[in-house]
Amino acid sequence: MFKIFANAWRVEDIRKKLLFILLLLLIFRFGSAVPLPGIDLEVLDWARSPGAAEGFAMTIFNIIAGGGIGSLFAMGIAPYITASIIMQLLSYAIPYFSELKNEGEDGNKKIQKYTRWLAVALSALQAAATVFSYTNFNQWGVSLFREGHQNFLVYAVATIAMMSGTIFIMWLAELITEKGIGQGASFLIFANILAALPSGALSLWLMITEGNTITGIIQVAVLIIVFIAIIAFVVMVHEGERRIPVQYAKRAAATVRGNIPQNFIPIKVNLAGVLSIIFAMSLLQFPLQIQQFFPNMGGDRILRFLDWNHPVGMILYVVLIFMFTHFYTSFAVNPREMAENMKKNGGFIPGIRPGQPTSEFIQVTVNRLSWIGACFYSLIAVMPIILDRFLPIDIGFGGTSLLIVTGVALEFVKQLESQLLMRHYKGFL
Repeated sequence: MFKIFANAWRVEDIRKKLLFILLLLLIFRFGSAVPLPGIDLEVLDWARSPGAAEGFAMTIFNIIAGGGIGSLFAMGIAPYITASIIMQLLSYAIPYFSELKNEGEDGNKKIQKYTRWLAVALSALQAAATVFSYTNFNQWGVSLFREGHQNFLVYAVATIAMMSGTIFIMWLAELITEKGIGQGASFLIFANILAALPSGALSLWLMITEGNTITGIIQVAVLIIVFIAIIAFVVMVHEGERRIPVQYAKRAAATVRGNIPQNFIPIKVNLAGVLSIIFAMSLLQFPLQIQQFFPNMGGDRILRFLDWNHPVGMILYVVLIFMFTHFYTSFAVNPREMAENMKKNGGFIPGIRPGQPTSEFIQVTVNRLSWIGACFYSLIAVMPIILDRFLPIDIGFGGTSLLIVTGVALEFVKQLESQLLMRHYKGFL
């Protein structure tokens, strides 16, 4: 991997792209430190401390894609990601969007335009909800806004500022995608998660220096070993795929003689990615968001059961991950279309008849892979919860964060390899 980076840095065009990505990420992190209008900085520092942040409006959007409590980029890229997921699902459920998806580049541009407008609408709603949570923090009985600035005008300005910050982040993400390497939204999430590493490293250091040194060293060693094992497991599953062999009638004889290699249909085990975890966390956190709007409505007992640190909440969490993984996989892969394309091109799976039997075989294979992927996602998702019971420490990241970081890093390395390969062929020609 280091050799790939060294070779990429020697190429001038790739080096400019890397520096461009680094510059935009620095702008993103700088904006994450800019407070909203009317915010009390002393209360904001307290709210960002580990003890207070556990209950202070830390929704799924703040955890995965947010830019920090009370900041201009507090929502991060979350509304754009949510809009992209909704449009992706609509492209399979609504015929109009399905036709746009099949129109090629023009259709994709229209879908992208609808995605931006939907992201703007979602950012307005989420900004209003987030500002409201800053003013009605019932757990601690404080407000992030300064005294004398707790009025509708300040709240409206803060909402517009947060909404504008999200739109600016959307523009940064598209710039990275267009002029950089890889997906811009993934890089922003990647940078947001890595920003928690210094505080996590400090927490590990405090485990050693405070209290029993021998016990602290053992706990830190166990954590490091677990994290390395999780990263290795993530890489193994991320690269894992089920290769379905395919033969073509005109090439069958040549393939038997060994003149032409056999073709495969690769189906990834990590097909749904981290979307199933995000959906499950969002659904579990939805009652909590409703309770923040109506703090006097009760339901504290139900919320305790829905907390994923509770055994009932953990079970619901795992069940939702399985449901969303299977749901997303059923949209992402179309076995009937794959079987029809193979039949038109004279292809077949050895031992399986073309047509409906091929479609059923692919469907069974995809279903099995979705269950394997769901087991993998569930294990990654509950790992930090289990660790917290034995090693209660706030390190700023967990299994889901490692899954995202590792996946983005692997895709980035693949993009660099493809860029280098393209440059090599251009130089050869």
